[in-house]
Amino acid sequence: MNLEQYLDIHPEVAAALAAGQPVVALESTIISHGMPYPQNVETALQVEAEVRAQGAVPATIAIINGRLKAGLSQEEITLLGKEGQAVAKCSRRDLPFVLAARRHGATTVASTMIIAALAGIRVFATGGIGGVHRGAQQSFDISADLQELAQTNVAVVCAGAKSILDLGLTLEYLETHGVPVVGYQTESLPAFFTRDSDYKVDYRLDTPTQIAQALQVKWQLGLDGGVVVTNPIPEAYAMPKQAIDAAIEQALSEAEQQGISGKASTPFLLARVCELTGGNSLASNIQLVMNNARLAAKIAAEYQQLSR
Repeated sequence: MNLEQYLDIHPEVAAALAAGQPVVALESTIISHGMPYPQNVETALQVEAEVRAQGAVPATIAIINGRLKAGLSQEEITLLGKEGQAVAKCSRRDLPFVLAARRHGATTVASTMIIAALAGIRVFATGGIGGVHRGAQQSFDISADLQELAQTNVAVVCAGAKSILDLGLTLEYLETHGVPVVGYQTESLPAFFTRDSDYKVDYRLDTPTQIAQALQVKWQLGLDGGVVVTNPIPEAYAMPKQAIDAAIEQALSEAEQQGISGKASTPFLLARVCELTGGNSLASNIQLVMNNARLAAKIAAEYQQLSR
């Protein structure tokens, strides 16, 4: 496959990859669909700065004018932030159509993993992964993120699955597809805004080195697929479980009344939970992404050391 036909790797990212330096992929849906302008651009640049502060190179992933991008300029990040919801939200199924039409696209977890893997990036930091939606027994609403994790060799550092989902069914789906769920210094599955849930992770690992070693062994054995590395939101920014649960229940009920489903449901639910919690959940969201970027950079550094 001639990747250059579709993929642009930012010069700084390309140089880091060639030199065996750590690189961390970052998604772009959070910029265009996750929060309002200019906060979205400020947050994206802060997250990149956090990755740099830990000694790694950030590669924010997106589609600009029909080109897959591994690493964005500040102008491109600003473009995504200003255009916001007008930018296509792209998962695996959307990529060929957005490229063929030469449009801009903001990448979800699934499509960020695909582009990161094409560029040779193994570690990716995000807020939370998608999963099995509540009521999926009837709706079959299951995020494409989970299927991507089953087949694409990228570790995803996140604050667990978004708490608007059915966490138990999400873990069952991942187990069926052989995707390990690791807890960083925790045995409990973090639930995005809260540090724990009623569910356990598969393995607790306490250092970035241990996580990098497990990644190396997995992929050297030819066991394709990703790893979910869950990193609890910092204590200072965690939200009371009761407050979040109540806001989620109300938001879910409103989504059902308004007939909101599919790819529109997650942005609606997260925005509504933000409103119902007086904006506190947005501040928490930003902090957990920063926290994940820090851990991802450390894991990427350890993984590069092992790869040498």
